[in-house]
Amino acid sequence: MAEKYTIARLSVGGERFEIMVKPQAALDYKLGKPVGMSQLLVVNTIFTETSKGMKASDEKLLIAFKTTDPIQIAETVMKRGELQLTTEQRRELVEEKKKQIIAFICRHALDPRTGLPHPPLRVEQAISQIRISIDPFRNAEEQAREVIQALRPVLPLKIEQIRVAVKIPPEFASRAYGHVKGFGVIKQEEWQADGSWVAVVEMPAGLHGDFLDRLGKITQGSIQTKILK
Repeated sequence: MAEKYTIARLSVGGERFEIMVKPQAALDYKLGKPVGMSQLLVVNTIFTETSKGMKASDEKLLIAFKTTDPIQIAETVMKRGELQLTTEQRRELVEEKKKQIIAFICRHALDPRTGLPHPPLRVEQAISQIRISIDPFRNAEEQAREVIQALRPVLPLKIEQIRVAVKIPPEFASRAYGHVKGFGVIKQEEWQADGSWVAVVEMPAGLHGDFLDRLGKITQGSIQTKILK
């Protein structure tokens, strides 16, 4: 039976409330997919301690949730509470979140010794040397900034913003605009008389190489850029 359900729990006013849920449906719900409560609940019962079969009294439910409707209460528990993941679910989610964190670090941080981004494998190996817990549900960017701080004793890292002046010929300007915007913040821009587009873009230094590659392909090598001091 343990493989067929897991627990979602929420504490309200010092009281703990639990529901039995189907692991994959509950995870899909937590990840924002359209899943109804009837699809994820194993039983329409609210417990105070599922392992002992202890059901929550109507009195406690009314105090905590202002209702005894198990569907409404289950929805609140799923939205605000903690989902107990299966071992496999947690492993997969943590690995995926770790990949996102590594990608963020490689895109935004540099090795101050070389001025270049660290390779992903080097970042991954450094993460394995530190003790840091990765939350599968927290924003990857927020966690990446914490990981960067924890990595500094074992991996030199520097987050640096650069300003890049760019000029794109008229025939490529409209197509390239969205790509430029995706790399950073456009601080200044101007359409010139011949239809060329010039701009100053602020971006993480680690993205500069990808920026040049992408825009070079789009403009067939006709882009002009310069790092501003």
